[in-house]
Amino acid sequence: MKLSRRRFLRLGLGTAALTVISPTTRAQAYPTKPVRIVVGFAAGSSNDIVARLIGQWLSERLGQPFIIEPRPGAGGSLAAETVVRASPDGYTLLLTDTAHAINTTLYEKLSFDFVRDVAPVASIIRAPNVMVVHPSFPAKTVPEFISYARANPGKISMASAGAGGTSHMFGELFKLMAGINMVHVPYRGQAAALTDLIAGQVQVDFATMPPSIEYIRATKLRALAVTTGTRWQGLPDIPSLGEFVPGYEATAWQGLVAPKSAPLEIVDKLNSEINAALSDPKMMARILDLGGTVLPGSPADFRKLLVDETEKWGQVIRTANIKPE
Repeated sequence: MKLSRRRFLRLGLGTAALTVISPTTRAQAYPTKPVRIVVGFAAGSSNDIVARLIGQWLSERLGQPFIIEPRPGAGGSLAAETVVRASPDGYTLLLTDTAHAINTTLYEKLSFDFVRDVAPVASIIRAPNVMVVHPSFPAKTVPEFISYARANPGKISMASAGAGGTSHMFGELFKLMAGINMVHVPYRGQAAALTDLIAGQVQVDFATMPPSIEYIRATKLRALAVTTGTRWQGLPDIPSLGEFVPGYEATAWQGLVAPKSAPLEIVDKLNSEINAALSDPKMMARILDLGGTVLPGSPADFRKLLVDETEKWGQVIRTANIKPE
């Protein structure tokens, strides 16, 4: 039996229509298999903890496991490269943080452009660091610290968890804006830096909040300020650096990104679910326990944050001539 050309085309179009999956249908079906969230730091790190919190929420809401995959190395750049090279199908995500904005300028030979090569999904958390000194340090306030540093240039040792990390970069920004000189002493991790600070081997650290807060409450360290423009609700009696150094603002942040060209409908679905998590009182309390506050927003909001932070820390790195370890 012969088919007319018109009937053949009609049949062909009908078959093609059956094979096309609309974006709405794809988003409704997602995920149909486990999703991995790659983390650029070791198990037990703050990134790992946040990834597991969000991963558990997404698993319960979307009905598929969200598997956390630690991939430490090069300040998070190995994890970032893994994700930007992955298939952009929504099944490989990166728990990104301030380090990736810093690394764009800090590492000169990265094989990717982070802002260009990712699809921002959702911001999750923002947290200050805290400027801490040994209780015996002469300065008891930020203005006294600045006066002491100017009177003793190069005689204050500034500990950090490692070159290029937030404790280092937040301190370098303070040095530039306060017009002081301190000697940077990098350690392999925040715990080691705080141990020597408590022992009096170094004088100041712009430390991450979770490992510092118990030492502050036990009076083993004196908190001079949090690294924000306004006070932080977790330590309301501690002033902000912005109160003494106008315009100073430095916070660590974390969020999820996917490879560039990830389906927009899947990005929007993940963003909606994450924002639902950030409005949940139990999740908000857990994030506060980690030293941060929730940071809801759209994918476009998160992209703006990535762009702004990359430029900000790039300027600090170039001005202070910071090199990786």
